[in-house]
Amino acid sequence: MSAPSRKAQKLAGLFLLGCLLFNYPLLALFNRHAFVLGLPLLFLYLFAAWALLIVLAFAVVVLHRTD
Repeated sequence: MSAPSRKAQKLAGLFLLGCLLFNYPLLALFNRHAFVLGLPLLFLYLFAAWALLIVLAFAVVVLHRTD
């Protein structure tokens, strides 16, 4: 497979991962009246998942070289 199509496949996979991370079943797991370091658990999960997706997208787009 050519490099651009593999990059596109990885980005599509990241999109699907994002859909899973921000969908009902996983959000319901973290929707508890609990605090971690003074932050609600749901907010902490949302920002951690968001940051993970940003780092993975950076890795796919910038670190994926097409030599």
